Amino acid sequence: MGNSRLVISSQTDIHPRLAELVARHRAHPYRAPIAAHNQRAFDDAQAWLQRRRGPLILDSFCGVGASTVYLARRYPEAAVIGIDRSAERLARHTSYRVAGVDNYLLLRADTEDLWRLGQQAGWRPALHSLLYPNPWPRPAQLRRRIHGSPLLPTLLALGGTLWLRSNWELYAREFAFALELSGLTPRLRSCQPEPPITPFERKYLASGQTIYECCHQDSTGTAPL
Repeated sequence: MGNSRLVISSQTDIHPRLAELVARHRAHPYRAPIAAHNQRAFDDAQAWLQRRRGPLILDSFCGVGASTVYLARRYPEAAVIGIDRSAERLARHTSYRVAGVDNYLLLRADTEDLWRLGQQAGWRPALHSLLYPNPWPRPAQLRRRIHGSPLLPTLLALGGTLWLRSNWELYAREFAFALELSGLTPRLRSCQPEPPITPFERKYLASGQTIYECCHQDSTGTAPL
């Protein structure tokens, strides 16, 4: 997950190796073995989806699941799946539950496996939110950022409308640049969401930080909030 403090980095512009990495990852698909616990989480998701109707919405890096509940309330006809790797964060979800909102599922899993399994199974989310992923601010950490990782092609293959937010402008700019390199047309802007969707968002706004948003509206997807 992200960082509620102002992001400090020695990097001041789009990483000079980003274009090279995007091209390399498109040419060489990620083929690491699927971890057993991620396979089990995916199987649970598949079983849950079989009992649901309506479009799929993915909320990756959902943390405590506040954004997942928000999306479930905003799109009651959808099946919303929140994904986070931290059991500790997901265990704090109790405070964010809303009575009568049951069209969502929280999964403890790694996105690198869940996204690949979902792609293989034909998942096609109408909306895929990526709210405040870890910024990995050191230049040497580029490969850990979504747009510099080998999972970017999988994310794009899943399709749907992509919606990313960060309190680090450069992260949003890099994500937009990677989408452009991949033939998409993202929209990049600063925003002051009201109401805040996540605990991080609430802290950013309270501390006077600017929030940056990158969105690619898919022609068959759902418009973000």
